[in-house]
Amino acid sequence: MRNRISVSVACAALLASSLAHGAGTTLNVGMASADAGKLDPHVATTTPDKGLLHWMFNGLVRIKPGQASPAFIEPDLAESWTASADGLVWTFKLRQGVECHGEYGALDANDVVFSLRRAANNETSGFANDFKALSSIEATGDHEVTITLSEPVPSLLGLLVAYHGGNIVCQDAVEALGDQFQRSPIGTGPFMFAEYQPQQYVKLVANEDYFRGAPKIKEIYYRYIPSDASRDLAFQSGEIDMIYGKQDQTWVERIKEIPGTMVTVMEPGEMSVIHLNMTMPPLDNKLVRQAVAHAIDRSAMVQFKGEAVTRAAVSPVPEGYLGHTGDVPTYEYDVAGAKALLAEAGFADGVTLKAIHTTLPGMLTTIEAVQALLKQAGINLEIEPVEHATFHQRIREDASQVVHYSAARFPIADVYLTQFYHSDSIVATPSAITNFSHCSVADGEIEAARVEPDSEKQNMLWAAAQRKIMEEVCAVPIYQNLQLWAWKDTLDLGFEVKGSLNLSPAITELASFSN
Repeated sequence: MRNRISVSVACAALLASSLAHGAGTTLNVGMASADAGKLDPHVATTTPDKGLLHWMFNGLVRIKPGQASPAFIEPDLAESWTASADGLVWTFKLRQGVECHGEYGALDANDVVFSLRRAANNETSGFANDFKALSSIEATGDHEVTITLSEPVPSLLGLLVAYHGGNIVCQDAVEALGDQFQRSPIGTGPFMFAEYQPQQYVKLVANEDYFRGAPKIKEIYYRYIPSDASRDLAFQSGEIDMIYGKQDQTWVERIKEIPGTMVTVMEPGEMSVIHLNMTMPPLDNKLVRQAVAHAIDRSAMVQFKGEAVTRAAVSPVPEGYLGHTGDVPTYEYDVAGAKALLAEAGFADGVTLKAIHTTLPGMLTTIEAVQALLKQAGINLEIEPVEHATFHQRIREDASQVVHYSAARFPIADVYLTQFYHSDSIVATPSAITNFSHCSVADGEIEAARVEPDSEKQNMLWAAAQRKIMEEVCAVPIYQNLQLWAWKDTLDLGFEVKGSLNLSPAITELASFSN
């Protein structure tokens, strides 16, 4: 109750500040996180950070606002592009007159080259592995960039969307700010960073020089409210205008009852997966991993979250991604079978596993439900809860035996397979991304699929990789959880919201409040 009162008072103060700046020009957003993580777009990995950065940065291309599918890729900082017949040389013509935020001048080809080389560098990017096929990135004119690939990639344009490493930064700003860039990001998007108050909010202001036109919203307060109840209360009382939802169906049903509310259930689904570190006993025993898989009831997990907002997951690649297959080994819910596998492995009295886990409520309730299911099979899962940014740091240090990770990626099988299941991506290694299980069984198929020009053969290779990963039980997919957001119906985003690759609705120059 004390937490609810303090958050409510803080939000009331925020609302008063907003009104002082003029009704109808300030957007207050409530996010389910205790604090910001890293606001450098080339290292930011958390859902809260990706959503915020979405409003500050551009890529060479973008997915049309309101959509999440690569079928809707369109120009952004690049006004046009061409590719060689073999798909290895791409030339991008840049828009002229694009200004970096603040006093950092006009964006040119050198900024784009700097950004992409930075994204491809393990020392400055969390997504460097995605760009390793880029053999050269050169400015071939003041407003022209040429990218040469060492081999074809499944979707070069997908890498260049303003998402993860595709975000374009301003070289002068990065070099001038140094380490402060992580807390003072400079981009070219419709909104500019203005202020950060730890564990309270990030404030953005309109980029009046935005190349698509000055935004109608003049400032955004991105408020950190980790408590679902407190966030809902602030929204219901009118203290915030847009809210990140609790990831279950009951939230949708309840929030829809608030007068004047728009609710969206949007793509892409973040797939919740239990990654099993195969180098840590007893998970180095395949029988134990199989027991874990048989002890998790996917249908119960879907019902727990709600069928309208959740899809069961069976494959290492999410449903809806290019290259997904459901034709993989599956492990039906079978408590007796799980116990028998443990006994066969020499653990008739059960096993204890340990997981470092985020305190984000939506994810925490999921791992607690998994914990209850595992217990029935004699698997004791000990959970160490930590703040979300600490969670991301610790699991990347290979400190957790079991990792519950929820993620959406650019919707092509190669991205998910590479980042989570290729040996180059094993955590705590020089080329680490998010391979928490130390899986390497499908390296050959993943690599072959990247350079396979025949789409049918490429899909076959991706399918074979998924089958090998599930046969080895590197991880246990649970479900895909769609993105839940709500906002006041007086807020017009300027387009219909069906999805957002960055997991938050796009706030662009078009957004405005009605009278």
